[in-house]
Parts: sequence; C-alpha cells; structure tokens
Amino acid sequence: MTNTPEQSPLGKNSAYQTEYAPELLFPIPRVQKRDELGLTGTLPFFGVDIWNAYELSWLNLRGKPQVAIATFTVPADSPNIVESKSFKLYLNSFNQTRLANTDALLALLREDLSTAFGAPVHATLTLPEDFGTLKMGELDGLLIDRLDVDIDNYSPSPELLKANHDEAAVEETLVSHLLKSNCLVTGQPDWGSVQIRYAGPQIDQESLLRYLIGFREHNEFHEQCVERIFTDILRQCKPHKLAVYARYTRRGGLDINPWRANFSTGKPPNLRAARQ
Repeated sequence: MTNTPEQSPLGKNSAYQTEYAPELLFPIPRVQKRDELGLTGTLPFFGVDIWNAYELSWLNLRGKPQVAIATFTVPADSPNIVESKSFKLYLNSFNQTRLANTDALLALLREDLSTAFGAPVHATLTLPEDFGTLKMGELDGLLIDRLDVDIDNYSPSPELLKANHDEAAVEETLVSHLLKSNCLVTGQPDWGSVQIRYAGPQIDQESLLRYLIGFREHNEFHEQCVERIFTDILRQCKPHKLAVYARYTRRGGLDINPWRANFSTGKPPNLRAARQ
C-alpha cells in the first residue's frame, strides 16, 4: 500500500455519496509513523482504537430512515489506520441505502472496515430504544492541569520528561485535559483528554504537563500522537508498566479514542466525556 495523507480526501471538496460506496475508505499504513518513532520489530505496546459514530443512518426495505450510534474497535496491530473524513464519507454512503435489518448493516460494516484496516474490526450498534442506557464519564486520575507552569514550547519535546529514579517506585494515574494537536493534513485542531497510568519511577508532573502541552502545534493523527506519548514516556521515564488512553472530541460525527498499554489492565471503558 502506498497511500499517503496528502492523497486523502481530507481538506478537499467532496461530493457526498448517499448510496453504499465502500471504496470511499482511505487506509494509511501505520508503519510510516512507527518507523519515525523507531518502532521496528515487536511493538512495545498492545491496544485498540475505539471509534464512535454518532451520525449513522440508512433506510429499511420500505424506505424509512433508521438511525443508530455505532462503535468500532480496531486492534492497534492492524497494518492500517483509516483517514477519518473518508470514514465519514463511507458512513454517509449508507444514508439512502436500503437494508433488510441491522444484521445486514453490521455485516457490511465489519467486512469493509476489516478490509480497510487490514485486521478484524469489531462493530456494535446502539439503537434508539437503547440510547438511554449510554453513560457519560470522565477519565479517572490525578489532574495535573492544576499545576501553575510557564510554557514557551509548543512542539513535542521528550527531553522535558523526568522521573525520580532515586526513590521507591510508585503506581499512579495522571490526567490532563490540555492535549491539543493538529490534523496532519489540514492543520485543523484536534482536542483531547489523556490518561497516563503507570508503575515505576515517579514521573515529574510539571515536566509531564509541559510535554503534553508541547503537542499544541504538532501535526499528527490521533493514533500517532498517543503512540508518540507512550513511546516518549517509556524511553525517558522507564516505567515498567504504562498505559496511555486519549479521548478526543468528535469531528464530523466521529470521535477516535486510542489506547496503548504494555500490561494487562483490561480495555478501558468507552465512556463519552463531557467535551465529546
């Protein structure tokens, strides 16, 4: 596969197709950015990307519109990501597509997305009668945004990260709502909250906050930012357990929530945060 972000439909005028068109999906290999991070061979993490789609609609066989909220879980070891605008265009292609039932819809979603990502994608639907069962919740952990720090750098600088290797190891969870990066192609802002769960030398919280704010003018996709955060913390602070989970605000009816870990914590809950 030779797709690059510059070739994607992102940032360009698009004709919205309203009948089923799986060819709209635009995969981009993960390997390009992982090579940039020096992630060759066995990955230092496992995880998933959790996508939530709030603007999914199709027609039943009588032509009546149906709606649902869809959740897609993509394994982090899939060879590709899918560029988010192409994902939205693909979902919109169901708008005037007649389907027998939700099973028919799920079968198409699973097949098309598994092909595009290059690995099995888990897909579920929440129908209107179950909307009331969906819950909201914030990332748990100690909020480091409380710290009053001076900031003069807005690009990722792993050398800022520090940990106390002279004291006993700790186990803690830190949270920031100040994560912001920019789309790799258009430069449009992506807003997120991030949770860092670790065990090992205590990470200096002020240095961590400065580092995270350093993504503010950085251009990279959501999944790539989380893998950069994970890799930088692992290399600079040397925790023996580490998990990084980001909840990004939605764009185009989609939110993307990457999670990377090197120890078994169980997949994080897919709770919609206040800003999502």
